[in-house]
Amino acid sequence: MTTKLQLSIFLKEAEMSGEVALHEAIVRRLLHLEIKGATVLRGWMGYGRHGHLHHKRLLGISDDRPIVILAIDDPEKIHGVLPELRLLAPNSLITLQEVSVV
Repeated sequence: MTTKLQLSIFLKEAEMSGEVALHEAIVRRLLHLEIKGATVLRGWMGYGRHGHLHHKRLLGISDDRPIVILAIDDPEKIHGVLPELRLLAPNSLITLQEVSVV
């Protein structure tokens, strides 16, 4: 087993970075920075600091569902990309968690 750092970035589905969805821009940047792996997960329902529920509604219409990006790599690499991620997603919740990789 090895110890790695898991980066979690919490976004809203409709957030954009120029002409591209913010979650796509972040994953492409993580790839460019050679982070070992990243996954985007779409939430069914969630709420943030403002207490507004985001969920899938009738007929599949969404009101900006939650998105989470997970990335795992060595602690030094993850800490190295944090300043750039803060610039890309200044209002997003970003968490770090030590994980064991088996």
